[in-house]
Amino acid sequence: MQRILILFVFLVLLNSCKKTTITPEPNPAPESYYFPPLTGDTWNTKTANSLQWDTTKLNVAFDYAGTKNTFGLIVLQNGRIVKEQYWNSWTKDTRYYIASAGKSVVAFLMGIAQEDGLLNINDKTSQYLGNGWTNLPIAKENLITLRNNLTMTTGLNDAVADPDCTDPACLTYVSDAGARWAYHNAPYLLLQTVLANASGQTFSQYCTEQLYNKIGITRAFWYNNTMWCTTREAARFGSLILNKGKWDNNTLLADSTYFQSMVNTSQQLNKSYGYLWWLNGKSSFMVPTSQLVFNGNMAPDAPSDMIMALGKDDKKIYVVPSLNMVVVRLGDAAGNVTLGPSSFDNEFWLRMKEAIGY
Repeated sequence: MQRILILFVFLVLLNSCKKTTITPEPNPAPESYYFPPLTGDTWNTKTANSLQWDTTKLNVAFDYAGTKNTFGLIVLQNGRIVKEQYWNSWTKDTRYYIASAGKSVVAFLMGIAQEDGLLNINDKTSQYLGNGWTNLPIAKENLITLRNNLTMTTGLNDAVADPDCTDPACLTYVSDAGARWAYHNAPYLLLQTVLANASGQTFSQYCTEQLYNKIGITRAFWYNNTMWCTTREAARFGSLILNKGKWDNNTLLADSTYFQSMVNTSQQLNKSYGYLWWLNGKSSFMVPTSQLVFNGNMAPDAPSDMIMALGKDDKKIYVVPSLNMVVVRLGDAAGNVTLGPSSFDNEFWLRMKEAIGY
């Protein structure tokens, strides 16, 4: 009996010495990107504190923007609103023109049209506008392709009295297509006509069907070739670009080759320009109305991978893949009148850098 008792105690002690297997807790699933519903005002939010951002310094960035004629400013992280503020009696429903930031919308639509077989950006522009759309000799005109219109390299004279004039008499020769970068509205504006001619619809109809209806832009419209929208609608477009042409489970642009070309250096003359998108983090850049090449980033205190839809008087749609962020700033000129990049880009992001800590 004593032997049995000793054996029992030995077995209990042996069992207690065995290593206990602990099953680790599974890592939480990464937060999915949030897409607001296509209708209604519902839009999920998250706090700056939950992201470990400095709320006080984030307020400083917004306060700075508020002193610079900003009327609508919104910050999205992973699709959710972190901070949204309006000035000058604006609300989330106030529509305003976004000027040349609309160029980036047209660039995206060109990708959709190419994917649908309506056009090819390597085609001569005259294939969609007819011969004689410029004042150039036919041999020179035939050098211009849709890609040149998208990259601001048509070689057409930008130093004209009315840079918006698309009449052939206004479109005169400076250089062969591809040999010169110059920010010029008229060749861009003609892309709206190209889309209309290629689709058999008005440009506005094409944009509404292929873009607006699919991402919940319900209040925007085009007037005099310029897009008007709310701050939140501009943020919706930014989210679409951040997600590389996808909106929730719907892919608007599956052509990854076109998309990557759109948001990367499109030619070597202005390395900070894609297809009607501005690019930060490049080794040099050019600006509208100038042929000077400046060394360095356009906004050195902003994320280097930031791409930008920029419009006159500081209309801004910032898309930052590394931070999974979209920021939209609408309003009037923050300083001197500018057609594209401005000091606001760096000054605002310098303050955001302090708030976020990237």
